[in-house]
Amino acid sequence: QVQLVESGGGLVQAGDSLRLSCVASGRTFSSYAMGWFRQASGKEREFVSGISWSGGTTNHADSVKGRFTISRDNAKNTVYLQMNSLKPEDTAVYYCAAYFSRYSVVPKSVGAYNYWGQGTQVTVSS
Repeated sequence: QVQLVESGGGLVQAGDSLRLSCVASGRTFSSYAMGWFRQASGKEREFVSGISWSGGTTNHADSVKGRFTISRDNAKNTVYLQMNSLKPEDTAVYYCAAYFSRYSVVPKSVGAYNYWGQGTQVTVSS
């Protein structure tokens, strides 16, 4: 069992930056690929960024490439999402998720992930 707790969301202006954090419980954090997803009001949950268990492989949605960076610190059981040059269309609830895999796999589908956090709201004003 893995419990995930996100933090770092808030209200910012367009062009600002935020860093989201997700802390995982348990001693097997390094056995999981981690993903960040978001869900805007009235829309489906979508993949944002993901990172393999070792940190050696990352994936980003086209909409955030060049602006968002994902990283992890396995010693701290934490995954981060650095978000720069934020846009109003980035407004959403952001969720972190864990996918059990020791391969360099970073799924993009919601259904692939085993555990989810409760989400943190990010609001970007224009």
